[in-house]
Amino acid sequence: MMTNALRSLKGATLLAAFLSCAAWAGPAMAETLKIATDSGAKGSEPGKAIDAWAKAVETATNGELTFEIFYQNELGGQQEVFDLLMAGDIDLMLNWPMTSYDQRISLIYTPYMFTEWEKALAAYGKDGWLSTALSDVYADNGLKFLGAWPEGFNGVGTKDGHATTVEAAKAFKVRVPPVFPFTETIAAMGYQTATIDWGELYSAIQTGVVDGDSANVIFYDYEYFGDVLTDYVHSRQQFLTGILTANLETWDALSPEHQAAVAAGAEQVMLAQFENAQRADESYVEEWKKLGHTYVELSDEELASLRATVRDTVWPQMEAMIGAELLDLVRQNTAAD
Repeated sequence: MMTNALRSLKGATLLAAFLSCAAWAGPAMAETLKIATDSGAKGSEPGKAIDAWAKAVETATNGELTFEIFYQNELGGQQEVFDLLMAGDIDLMLNWPMTSYDQRISLIYTPYMFTEWEKALAAYGKDGWLSTALSDVYADNGLKFLGAWPEGFNGVGTKDGHATTVEAAKAFKVRVPPVFPFTETIAAMGYQTATIDWGELYSAIQTGVVDGDSANVIFYDYEYFGDVLTDYVHSRQQFLTGILTANLETWDALSPEHQAAVAAGAEQVMLAQFENAQRADESYVEEWKKLGHTYVELSDEELASLRATVRDTVWPQMEAMIGAELLDLVRQNTAAD
């Protein structure tokens, strides 16, 4: 008959053997995460960006993390996909900032924070002042901020003429997106404004409801309105960028090694886009000119005047949206401009 001591010894031996086998059972099974973009089909630049991000992470983790990839409209519209990210039904995302959960995200759209690519990279780079601020805001909303995916500095496209001063801009009515502070910024620049759905903008320009499009980088005016617009002023009022993001619960559940791989992949994608976006912007300027269109870079004096006017008008309005602390941070980091 087996004594209690023997039973205990046998039980301990079996447990030790089980743990030993478990330890030598080989690598852990791969974990599959969901990654998405709200803007861009497969093969588009945003689509290729999330492909590259996924591949970089899979390589760095030796396949311990794999990805199910979703492109624009495969999981719903822009707001619906962002809701899925917030809920943790999507783990990683390249999206264009939504302010529906927190108006402080409007910080991204603050006009004339900077007008040069180098300063934008310094602000959005690892440990940059803007990245640090956005990390805190995103964390408050259950998200992990992992970097920018820039398109570039925007401008104003018009037909039959253009404006480089506030006074001259009064002759033009342009479309603005329904997001603060785009309307306020364009109005401060002197333009008449109209909120028009993107899908109706071409006919609105064609029929004279508006004289042009504001708030976009030149790619969009070239690609979609090149036959109805004639002029583009690179006024650089805002730096437009997508954001590389993770659901915070997903992020916290990852091992430190896997977190490092996800963050490194995001940084790799961000830095590549900073280089690619500048090059693409320059190429579309040349394509715009080949159409016989006018492209205008503001002089230093014109840019300084416009920047001062917009800051004086719009920045006080920003305080109600993003709070005094964030606006003070913007002021501190742009005081030399």
